[in-house]
Parts: sequence; structure tokens; C-alpha cells
Amino acid sequence: MHPDRDHRMELPVFALVAAAFTTIYITQPVLPVLQAEFGISAGVASLTVSAVVLGIALANLPFGMAADRYPIRPILLGGGTVVGIASLVCAFTPDITVLVAARFVQGLFIPSLTTCLAAYLARTLPAERLNVAMGSYVAATVAGGLGGRLLGGWIHPPLHWRYAFVSAAVFLALATLASARWLDRGPPRTIAEAAQPGFLELLGRPELRRMCAVAFGGFFVFSSVFNFLPFHLTAPPIGASTEVITLMYLAYVVGIFTGPQAGRLANRVGNGSAMVLGAALLALSLGVTLVRSLPVIALGLAGVCAGFFTIHASAVGLLNRRLTAAKGRANSLYVLFYYLGGAAGITLSGYAYAGWGWGGVAALNGGVLALPFAIGMLERRAPSRI
Repeated sequence: MHPDRDHRMELPVFALVAAAFTTIYITQPVLPVLQAEFGISAGVASLTVSAVVLGIALANLPFGMAADRYPIRPILLGGGTVVGIASLVCAFTPDITVLVAARFVQGLFIPSLTTCLAAYLARTLPAERLNVAMGSYVAATVAGGLGGRLLGGWIHPPLHWRYAFVSAAVFLALATLASARWLDRGPPRTIAEAAQPGFLELLGRPELRRMCAVAFGGFFVFSSVFNFLPFHLTAPPIGASTEVITLMYLAYVVGIFTGPQAGRLANRVGNGSAMVLGAALLALSLGVTLVRSLPVIALGLAGVCAGFFTIHASAVGLLNRRLTAAKGRANSLYVLFYYLGGAAGITLSGYAYAGWGWGGVAALNGGVLALPFAIGMLERRAPSRI
């Protein structure tokens, strides 16, 4: 791919990834509203988020295979169309069952816009640009995660949460068309690439397993912090309002800048060293959140975001720099373990919070951070190729 074209495609690629992640989190800030409107329990309302995550986890491997076999444009156009139509279904359905089912369908096709795109970038960009490109990719996931929460929780509440789905569908359609316009088919696949290793063969390689473990541990901690933060902030002695808690999500803005900078840091000091620094910062920031002061907690959350996205960007960059084949499969495995880590973190941190409060959550997740820290130390050695 020509360098000038590399730069021209960065904005549409960023927009597409952000649009996809906006869709994932769009109902999170309005779960109590859904509970009241549909007359359902909090657990059923939360299915409008967890159904998307489940769909992503199930579909990552099939789309990883598709990314290794087929051109990127039809995958993006097909996936973007399905996710957009499902958004419109969410906007207009009066039935909670249909809403949850449409969210599950969105999850099934979001990997066509994320996992496949990551594999495409890994296959087409030169190695010297890959760390920064993957950092920008991670920053787009941050922008989307924040945008979805603000879209559902702040921008449309004066009207109705359903308008957020319409806005998300329009944004996604524009981003999909723009990305398809600028993305090439990529370089021809070689004979070596035609004989792609399978998922089991990839998992048999220690280098890939280590990156999957980093993904698992990193998102274990990050998802736990932001899922149990509202409970911590609303409890005495802080007693924060919903509006104040929503403000705390603005810590995500740190991740938008951290992603590309983490890529540049990894280029200077190595991906392993960047992972170590990210894990150390995240652990320190977890400790800061134990102070019962909103400004101090806000500072701690900014550090949590900076540390996590440094870990994530470094791991994704290292994974894709090492790959010689099966880029789609390897990226889909990474994302699978990423979301499995999030699910495990939320579940186990729930028990920790019930038993020991926020201190228990911080202690559990501080221990889990030993995983990316230790792997980062190992990766400081000269890497081998996957």
C-alpha cells in the first residue's frame, strides 16, 4: 500500500472501528430506563449489553477465518449492513425479546468490522507503521466505547434512547462506505499463506498464547473496574449521582491519546517494556481509586485507562508484527480471549465486591495484573515470529 494512501485511509478506518464500538455500549448508561420502560429486572435489562458481547465472542473465530480467505470490502459492506439494520430494529421494536435478539445479531457481525479490519491492517501495512496503526485502532475502540455511552446517556435522553440507535446506524453506514472506498484488496496471497495454520496449531505456539493471556488479564481488570465503579461511587460516604458517575466515563478520553502514543513508546522501548510500564501504571492507579475522594478517583481512573490501553496496544502491535500468516485467525483468538477475560473479570469481581467491597475488587484485579506484567518481562527478550 502506498504511504500517501496509508494516511488517507486512517480517518475512515478510525471512524469505522469507533462506529462499531459505539454500537456495543449504547444501552449501558440507560439500563435503568430500559428496566422501567419494559417492566423487566435489572438482569434482563443487562442482556442488551451482554448479548452483544456474547455474539462477538462466538463470531470472532469464523470471521477470523474469513479475513484470511476473502477480500475485505465485501466483508465490511455485508457486516456493516447487518449491524445497521439491527440498530434500526432496536430503535423501533416494542418487545424486549426482539431487542435482545437484535443486539445478539449485532454482536455476531461486529467482528466483520473489527477483527477483519485488524487482520487487513496487519497484512497490508509495513512493519514500521504497524505499532502506530494498531495504537490508532485501539484509540478508535476507546472513542467508540465512550461515544456509545454518551450517545445513549447524555445526547438523546431529552428525546428518547431509541434515537441513539438511529444515530448509530447512520454513523455506521457512512463509516462503512468510506472505509470500503479507501481499502484495497491487499497484496496477493502467497502459496505459503494459502496453507494457513488452524486455530489449534496457533494456540500451540507459546508466543500467541502469551498475547492471548495478556488480552485476558488486561480486559479482566478493565471491565471489572468500570462495571463496579457505579456501585462504589453511589455507596456511602461518596454518594455520587448518576450524572457525576457518567462524567467519570470521560476518563476514556485518555485512551484515545494513549493508543497511538503506546505504539510509539513500543517502537522506542520495545513492546514488552511497554506492557510492563502499562501494567505497573494500572496497578498504581487501582490503588489510587481506594481514596474516597471524587477528584482523586477521577485521577485514578485516568491512570487505569492509560495503563490498560498501553497494555492492549502493545500486545496487539506485538502480535501482528510477529505474524507471518493466519493474521485473521490469530487476531480473532486474541479478541476471543479479550472478551473471555472481561466476562471472567465481571463475574469474579462481583463476588469480591459482595464480600469485601471496592477494596476486594482492587485486590483481586491487582493480583491479575501480575499476568501481563510477567509476560511483558518475558517479551523483553528478542521475539520470535509466530
